[in-house]
Amino acid sequence: MYALDPSDVESRRTNDSVDNETRHSLKKDNLAEATASSVNWLGEHRPAVVRWVVAAVVVVVLVVAGAVICDLRTSAANKALGAALDLYNTPLAEPGAPLVDGQYNAAAARAKEANRQFVAIAGDYSFTSAATKAHYFAGVTYGELGQTASAESELKEAAGSWNRNLANLAKLALANLYHQTGRDSQAIEIFTALTAKPSETVPAAMAQLSLADLYASAGRQSEAKALWAKIQDVDKEGAAGAIAAQKLAGK
Repeated sequence: MYALDPSDVESRRTNDSVDNETRHSLKKDNLAEATASSVNWLGEHRPAVVRWVVAAVVVVVLVVAGAVICDLRTSAANKALGAALDLYNTPLAEPGAPLVDGQYNAAAARAKEANRQFVAIAGDYSFTSAATKAHYFAGVTYGELGQTASAESELKEAAGSWNRNLANLAKLALANLYHQTGRDSQAIEIFTALTAKPSETVPAAMAQLSLADLYASAGRQSEAKALWAKIQDVDKEGAAGAIAAQKLAGK
């Protein structure tokens, strides 16, 4: 076996040490050059860099401020809607009893004031979920006040909501409005669509019962009875099935 000469080993150690020192020196030189280059570049482009940094800070500030404003606006909208709903649900005064603050002696007077608030919320807090709900209740109260054109407009706005539960409620109210105003073909179209795409707020059976009632009021008894029978068969133990059974029995 070949034996290394001690002098060779020492020579290699010396060379390795020199190589390491050389590498470290090169790294320091490269870092120094890169740093100097960066400093020079920053010096030459300082105005542009400052503008970019300022613009980035402004964007961050605007995003944060926008989020805060959005939260505050949403909170205010929800608070206003809650107050309007409380008013709308206020019990009417007993006949002959003196009125107290915030009480009404007629449903029309209560609906009129609630409607005013719902319309204001829909306009003041547009693009919030509270505003969409306000459109729905504005449509309902307009309907109670006999202002069908305004009711239709507000209900259509709510019917376009991404929230299917709210949209279906608005569509159901809109279909009933169409039926009341002699536009049965439009009402039937909506009831049929609601049956195909129900929601928690408007189950398929509810839409079918409304459609059957429309058929009955329009003198289309055979169609009404067929639909009631179908509802009774599908929902034997449920409320809708019980209602359908009563309708079939003529009660």
